[in-house]
Amino acid sequence: MAVISAILRFISYLYHGLLALLLLALGTVLTVAGAGDAVRLNMLPWTGSTAVWALLLGGIFGLITVILAIKGKLRPLFFLWALVVTYFVFKGYFLSGYRFTPDEFRKVAYMAGGALIALIGAFSQMFRKSAR
Repeated sequence: MAVISAILRFISYLYHGLLALLLLALGTVLTVAGAGDAVRLNMLPWTGSTAVWALLLGGIFGLITVILAIKGKLRPLFFLWALVVTYFVFKGYFLSGYRFTPDEFRKVAYMAGGALIALIGAFSQMFRKSAR
């Protein structure tokens, strides 16, 4: 059981670390390009410059929570981050009026499945004992 928990934690850290880096990179590129008003990501509840700031700040916050969780500090904050990410993935893609392109559904299904697995890993890391 400890091996499965460790694998789930690793997947959770990897998933959310890469997601945070992607959000940070996308927010940075959109900010530098000055494309704030033209941004429309249909899976997010924000548009324009608000969406750009949400991406940028979300990426920074995500990276901070992943690093702190790996170090064994503020683990519930990482679980909260994973819960919010999972909520936005499912709400944005499946519970809104989002329309999939023909090849897109499988990619989104993988992303949603990864978010659920990462959420389980984030939950399991909250109860891990610190190695001191």
